[in-house]
Formats: sequence, C-alpha cells, structure tokens
Amino acid sequence: MHFAGKVWRLLVGVKDGLVLLFMLLFFGLLFAVLTARPSPAQVREGALVLELDGVVVEERSRIDPLQALLASQAPVGEYQVRDVVRALDAAAGDERIDAVVLDLEKFVGAGQVHLQDIGEAMDRVRAADKPVLTYAIAYADDGVFLASHASEVWLNPLGGAIVTGPGGNRLYYKGLLEKLNVNARVYKVGQYKSAVEPYTETGMSDAARENAQALYGALWEEWQANVKKARPSADLDLVTKSPAAWVEAAQGDLSKAALDAGLVDKLGTRDEFNARLVELVGEDKWSTLPNAFPATDYNAWLKDNPAPSGGKPIGVVTIAGEIVDGEAGPGTAGGARIAGLLDEALESDFAGLVVRVDSPGGSVLASEEIRDAILRHKARGIPIAVSMANVAASGGYWVATPADRIFAEPDTITGSIGIFAVLPTFEDAAAGIGVTSDGVRTGPLSGQPDVIGGLTPEVDRILQASIEDGYRDFLNRVSNARNMTMEQADTVGQGRVWDGGTARQLQLVDEYGGIEEALAWVAAQAELESGGWHAAYLGSKPSTADTLLRQMLASEEEAQGRDVFALFAQNEVNAFEAVAADAQRLLAAKGVQAYCLTCPRQETSSKSSPLAEGWFARLPAVIAN
Repeated sequence: MHFAGKVWRLLVGVKDGLVLLFMLLFFGLLFAVLTARPSPAQVREGALVLELDGVVVEERSRIDPLQALLASQAPVGEYQVRDVVRALDAAAGDERIDAVVLDLEKFVGAGQVHLQDIGEAMDRVRAADKPVLTYAIAYADDGVFLASHASEVWLNPLGGAIVTGPGGNRLYYKGLLEKLNVNARVYKVGQYKSAVEPYTETGMSDAARENAQALYGALWEEWQANVKKARPSADLDLVTKSPAAWVEAAQGDLSKAALDAGLVDKLGTRDEFNARLVELVGEDKWSTLPNAFPATDYNAWLKDNPAPSGGKPIGVVTIAGEIVDGEAGPGTAGGARIAGLLDEALESDFAGLVVRVDSPGGSVLASEEIRDAILRHKARGIPIAVSMANVAASGGYWVATPADRIFAEPDTITGSIGIFAVLPTFEDAAAGIGVTSDGVRTGPLSGQPDVIGGLTPEVDRILQASIEDGYRDFLNRVSNARNMTMEQADTVGQGRVWDGGTARQLQLVDEYGGIEEALAWVAAQAELESGGWHAAYLGSKPSTADTLLRQMLASEEEAQGRDVFALFAQNEVNAFEAVAADAQRLLAAKGVQAYCLTCPRQETSSKSSPLAEGWFARLPAVIAN
C-alpha cells in the first residue's frame, strides 16, 4: 500500500505538471495570436480611412450625458477641422500610408473655410504621390467640394449628386404675431441689421436683400472657383444653371447624371470600392471578408500622430458657436467660461495669443467679458492675433477688436457691426381674452417693464437710447482698433455683413490666412525660430466617456438613408429647427445682442439655452445696457 501511494502521488504530480504545461502553452498561443492580429486601435500599413459621419467644426461640443440618454439619440458627430487637417498632413509624409479614403456616406457638412482647409490638405496628400479616394451615396454642395480635391470620386449607383448653392428662404412671423396680438418690440441700430426682421416684416427688406445678394454671391463665386480649379473636368455650369435638363438628359438617373457631368469618376457599390482599394494597398491577410484591405481608422491615427508640443507655447483660445452669457460650451461660446480660460492662462508662459473665432456673435455682455479677458493678456505686452474661420461677425467681430493683427480667408463672413434687442409684450393678447391691468404708479417707470400690461413710452425711449449707446460703444472699439474715424466705422458698420475679401479692402481685416498664418505671425513677433514653438489650445479635450456615448447612441441614426432624397428631407428638419431657434430668440429676450442672422446657419450639436433662462431673468440686462 505504501508503494501504491507513492505511485499515485507520482501520477498526480505528472498530471498536474502536464495540465500546467498545457495551460502555459494555451495561454502562450492565445497571447501570440492576440498580439499578432492587428487591433482596431493599431496603425497599419495600408490605407488611412477617415469616416466623416457628421459635421466638421472648429470646436467639438461636449455631450450632456443625462440629456443624451433621455433622448436616446446622440448629437450629430463632430470632427475638429484642425484634427482632420493634421491627420491628412501626417498621412502625406508617413510611409505606412499608401492611400487615403474619405468616407462621406454620412457626411453632414462644414463651413466653407473648413472645406477649403481640408481640400488643401487633400491636395498635399496627392502631391506626395498618394491617391485620395472618396465614397458616398449622395454628394451635396459640401461633399462635392471635398470630392473635387480627390484623385478618385466614387458614387453608389443608387445615389446621386446635387449642387444647390448658398441662399434660400427664411420665415417671417409678423403676420402670425399680429394674429396672436403679440407685440414684438424691437430696438436696434444699423440699416442692415436684419436679425429682427422676422418679427417686424413679412419679407426681406431691400437693405437686407442687397446685403445677402452681395454676400452669397461672393461666397458662391469662391466655391465655384475652388471646385473648378480642383476638378476642371466638372461641368458646373450645366449642373448649376440647368439642373432639370441635366437630370432629364440622364433619364432621371442621378448617378449617371453625376458621372456625365464629371462630378464623380466611377459608379460602384461599397464592395467594388473596397476591391479598388485592394488593388491600391493590398489585401488584408487577417480578414476573411471579401475585398478587405488593411486600414487605419481616424482615432488610432490621431493618437499615433499627436500635435507638436516642443518649444515655447503660443496660447490659442477658441470662440466657437453663439456667444452667450455664462459657462456654456465647448461648442457654444460661454462668455464666463472663455474669460475663465483666458484668466487661467495668465499664469502660463505664453509667447503670444491667437484668438480663433468661428461665431455669428450673440450677447453683448458676454462678448465684452471675453474682450476684457483678451485685453488682460495684451497688457502683458505679448503679440495677439485673431484668426477668423467661417464666421466672425457681430459679437464675433466685437471680440476681435483687441487684436494686433486680424487674419481671415476670402470665404470668411465678418462685419455685422450693429446691435439689437427684442422684447415681446402681450397687452393686446391679454385684452383679447378679457385680461386688463391697472394700478398706482409713483413715477413713469413704476412697475416697468410690464410685459403683460405693456411698456410706457419712457421705457421704449430708454431702451432705444441704450441700444444707440451700445452701438456707439461698438463703433468706438472698431475705430480705435482699426485706426478709423467714428464716421468711417459707421460706414462699414450699420449691421452690414461682408465676405473676407471685401472686409480686407475695407480694413476690417489685415491679411489673408488661416490659423497657421496667424500662429506664424505671432511667433515672428515673439522672435521665435521655426520649430521653436507650438500651439497650446486652452480648454479640456473631449473625454473618453463623451466618445463612448456618441458610439452607444448612434445606432438609430446609422439606419437612416443618405441618398439625395434624404438630403432634401434633412432640409425640412433644418427648417423646423430654424423655427424653434426663431421662437427662442424672441421669447428668451437674451439682452442686448450683437448677432448676425444673415450669416449661414452653422451645423452643430450644441443646444440653445432653455427658456427657463429666458426673458424674465434677462430684463435687467436689457435695461442695464
């Protein structure tokens, strides 16, 4: 028995040893497989794929987790233009990347300046002898612009392309307000300040029409010139001047029409497009799917190619979206938040400051709060430049006035030097349902402003005088900053909106250029050598949780079609959103506003401030300004 026990223990030991050996072999093999197989977050030799399933923005907005979860829908995807350009430029000089793909199937759009920046970066990739391919089911204006800079443009045979050009109708509510007996009391200065016209007119005024025709005409000429230069084979005259005849000639086949007009190069399914990429970059040996090619996605590529961080920092503060009071943003320019970022940066050893503006304006109080914070940096004696993106109008120009130099692109929309306030009162509506008001006053302003009983003539006069004084303040800032007389500032003011080219002629802008030119100018003024500085963006980066929320809630939107009819349907959705924004602007009474309504509406996922923060809370601000 003693011998048998020894044998048993020996057998158990051998068994345990073999189990341990097999486990080590198993986990070793598993580790080898996992480390050998490329991870989705790994950079691979082959193609760089940029799936732009959303909108290109200046500053990515932050998701409110509770709001997003309750709505069960993520806001539209957002891609910062500087990140997209950095990704493309890195691909141009990296031997691991043989081709670049822009997947535009769910592309929503971008501002014209952002499109130009990305298009130029695509040109640099092609100049490095690397093909750039785009694919979509439907190309609209912005997609056509980007595709014109590609070496191969692919279109799904069931899709199409359409070019509409800037412009269109907007809604006017004077007739509705009269039916509802609502008095929209408007206080403004500026012949061309059309932001209040929807509440006071039944159609566009002659001045507003003149301004819009000049502005959109200039932007349209720039768009066409850029596309024609990038893609000379495209017959834009046919597409834009005789669109119905163009489509009818292709017997209603929108994809064939796009091919005939030279807007696209090839019609093909996604599988056929992938097969073309296999020809260019090879087959993915790790995938069992047909026509799979080795690819690196956008996020992995950005992580592998961080922004430069060596040398002296030059601060960059971003003012993107509507300028509002408080801590709103990123994606919306909360005055207190941006001023706080600038004040925190006072402790940093910045060689200079670049103010990047992509805003149609908004609150005068918030604009002045930001301007004051910029002036605190200017008092340190550092060079300050403003770089205007798509829009830097009204309050967006107000915050630009402290700059030593202003850079803009020909496609930039700027100016709109003028202010307004709108306050609805309901005395007629109340009387219509039998509600009247009465009381005792000890002075002309007792109980005022009374939005139900109505405003007294003295209040009307005070508010208008306050607006006129605010306009003089605006002109004073412009005249001092641009070395103009008050009369000259008033001539280019009056609420008129200008394209960047005209603004430069009028001395509202110093120089053509984007943010890179503005940074280089600041570096030169600070006597920094090339490579001896880097851009330090103020503010926090989007969190991982933000990205995960977008991915979790994006499934429903992914199921939506993106053909030409879907693009047209999206315009209807945008129209309803515009109505909601107009109602918000009337009822919220946000105080004195320097806001540009002529400027094209920007696609963002940021939300307007709720009506709970509306006109009852804002009336003191109206009086104070």
